[in-house]
Amino acid sequence: MTLKGYAMMAQRLFPPALAFLTLIWLGSTTLAHSSEQTQTPTAKLAAPDWQSLGDKNILEWTPEEQRNGYPNIRQINPTREILASDQPSPLPEALWTNTQDWEAQMAELHLAGLLVIQDGKIRFEQYRLGHTADERWMSFSIAKSVVSLLFGIAMKERHIESLDETVATYLPRFEGTGYANVTIKDLLRMASGVQWNEDYEDPNSDVAALDDASENEVLEHLASLPSLHPPGSVFNYNTGETILAGAILSKAVGMSLSEYLQSRLWQPFGMGANADWALMGPEGAEMGGCCISATLRDYGRLGLFALNSGKPKSNENLLPQGWMLEATQPSPAADYYGYFWWLTGDGDYRASGIFGQGIHISPSHDLIVAMHGLWPEAIDRDLSQKRAELIDAIKRASNQSASD
Repeated sequence: MTLKGYAMMAQRLFPPALAFLTLIWLGSTTLAHSSEQTQTPTAKLAAPDWQSLGDKNILEWTPEEQRNGYPNIRQINPTREILASDQPSPLPEALWTNTQDWEAQMAELHLAGLLVIQDGKIRFEQYRLGHTADERWMSFSIAKSVVSLLFGIAMKERHIESLDETVATYLPRFEGTGYANVTIKDLLRMASGVQWNEDYEDPNSDVAALDDASENEVLEHLASLPSLHPPGSVFNYNTGETILAGAILSKAVGMSLSEYLQSRLWQPFGMGANADWALMGPEGAEMGGCCISATLRDYGRLGLFALNSGKPKSNENLLPQGWMLEATQPSPAADYYGYFWWLTGDGDYRASGIFGQGIHISPSHDLIVAMHGLWPEAIDRDLSQKRAELIDAIKRASNQSASD
């Protein structure tokens, strides 16, 4: 897994490479795509050429290539597998009626899958374009919110004593650097205060300097950067720091991120299918900010894990008391961001990935809305608005169901 081409997207739409660190990005830039990219995707291609698909940048994949590639990242890039539980957590069906219009909205939103869980039951589940319930799907930056959950578990297990501990507590190489006084909490809020240029048009930006970098090279570059602002005072989306957060977590728990996810969340909570996490190189580390592939129902279970504060069938919370409330509080530097969770301002929060991936959680409605997307562009304001309208419609349906 590399950073190849990430910073050069606007200048040259990337060199030939999968360039997965582009997928960590959830900034405000909208990517331009060819007219081919806006065509309606079809079902799978008859015989995918994984090498050719891997050689082409993922941001330039056609709809058909998206449909083939997103469920099959392990065919294209090194991954580490996350094994399912042998006792999957049940998701009983109690489908709502009169939701046929959502199928039309799915098409308008370029969704391959939509799942609605309310009160722990499946209320709506639909797939398009040949996608199926048992296919994994690339989550992109949803992985950040999963890492946030894993930090909570690490706190519960006392691998991490406090989020106020500094980066150097776990990675001594950062003593005497711009990160000397940066806390884990600052990282989770994207507010380290360390200088970072994420300008995708600037070939001299920090993110460009990390082209094709390993985890160690990312960390070396971060250690070379000065501090510009007091930690916690300024929100600045920083791709490199998502890898730094993952490195701290892995060091604290003494295992890879995939192993920790499998042993502490995926299996204890009863995830129903294997998943995988893309790596930075064949024997490299997972990227802390990107690229877990999972089924739509397991997206939904991740939402339930957060909503229920990590309470599995054993009824023992896997997260510290009050963790999710803390993790979804507005940050001082950005009232729309918590600990790697996006906040909507009404008590809801979401895990988001480019090209339409999402897990929307509404505690007040006991509601999860999970999506597998194939958006024509990585970030699309019109589709984001339409997605918000669909979620509002789903919330209204949940209100109606509660009154029936």
